[in-house]
Amino acid sequence: MEAIRTTIPDVVILEPRVFGDDRGFFFESFNEQKFRTLTGVALPFVQDNHSKSSKSVLRGLHYQIQRPQGKLVRVVSGAVFDVAVDMRKSSTTFGKWVGVHLSAENQRQLWIPPGFAHGFLVTSDSAEFLYKTTDYWAPEHERALRWDDPTIGIDWPLMGVPQLSGKDSQAPLLAEAETFE
Repeated sequence: MEAIRTTIPDVVILEPRVFGDDRGFFFESFNEQKFRTLTGVALPFVQDNHSKSSKSVLRGLHYQIQRPQGKLVRVVSGAVFDVAVDMRKSSTTFGKWVGVHLSAENQRQLWIPPGFAHGFLVTSDSAEFLYKTTDYWAPEHERALRWDDPTIGIDWPLMGVPQLSGKDSQAPLLAEAETFE
């Protein structure tokens, strides 16, 4: 496995070593020891989640203001444009974003540390999205950030109007959102 640093160094792309032949492929999707070595992160993963979404569904940008979650995300079917936004006011990259194309084909994973808002846009006909979290889902602490906040300026690869949940369409802009210190 190889670690690729992004423009926000705490957000890391993990590229697995894939062994394939005419029968198919094999790769190690998670190894705690390698993950810790490559990212410097020693947080435990406590929950795995799996979602399926249709083309143009945009989920996010979500975060938990208390009990913040680190997320290790990947796509096992289809493709998404995955985004992390730094919500840590004390960070030099506060309000900045990183976007990465994740797909079943490229088999990349993205590490999003606690203190970041996270979301993705499905760019294929459908996508199945898996992610590990470092804390449990706590709906009372869940917050959302507006996906199209002009001060953040995420360059989503949109093909028309995205499909949003009611909560996501009503999310506040960064200037009104709760943030981390």
